[in-house]
Amino acid sequence: MEHEAFYRLAFFFGILFVMILLEIGIPKRELSAGRKARWGTNFSFAVINSFLIRVMALSSVPLVPMSVALVGEHYGFGLFRLFEMPYWLEILIALLVLDFAIYLQHWASHRFPMLWRVHRMHHSDLDVDVTTAVRFHPIEIGLSMLYKTILVLILGFDVLSVLLFEIILNGMALFNHSNIALPKWLDKILRIIIVTPDMHRVHHSIERQETDSNYGFNLAIWDRLFRTYIAQPNKGHQNMEIGLPPYHKGKLPTKFAWSFKLPFSSKN
Repeated sequence: MEHEAFYRLAFFFGILFVMILLEIGIPKRELSAGRKARWGTNFSFAVINSFLIRVMALSSVPLVPMSVALVGEHYGFGLFRLFEMPYWLEILIALLVLDFAIYLQHWASHRFPMLWRVHRMHHSDLDVDVTTAVRFHPIEIGLSMLYKTILVLILGFDVLSVLLFEIILNGMALFNHSNIALPKWLDKILRIIIVTPDMHRVHHSIERQETDSNYGFNLAIWDRLFRTYIAQPNKGHQNMEIGLPPYHKGKLPTKFAWSFKLPFSSKN
């Protein structure tokens, strides 16, 4: 789709800017590690991962969902193309299926040791704010791209469906990682449908039972359906500890080199 990269970046930076303003205006928690070092490290990973995705998109065999969706559309393959349905319904089903797939991917990242070794870098952040949404190791981003690419290739999702999903996924990740204090009544209503900051913050607790919960990124229904939902942290949002034991007391997770090497560390 023409100008796809522009649309994605425009939405990304627009939502990022709004979330930063809200974090300044209505913060939920005081940041324990501050912004300067953390943001430098987290945004560095965002730049590296963006470059990686662009390389994968421009490779001789497309390795990102948007590119393979274009290929599938051109050659007409994919399971979805075997059925006749209204275009709006096709997009809706694609969004639901892809969102469920991301839930399963996130669940697997906590259940399988080799995947957890990579994913734990995301959990090592000492605070949860909008920049945590881009704190992913390049290995995890590469695996995620391949996973979504295979799904899109097999199922044959429409290009517009994939673009919408990627925009929604990125925007919701920025939103539910943000350090903003939503009114309790609003949070209660929103989390019936979508993952809110308070709901996702539980997932970043140092308590393993809470870490292994609330895997959803967009829709909140999957956690309730598969009984991985925890409404509130045991110690409350103000007193809960965030991070990855045994690193949550130091400053190591704010350092880029340490964060990059973490998946190769033998410590759990």
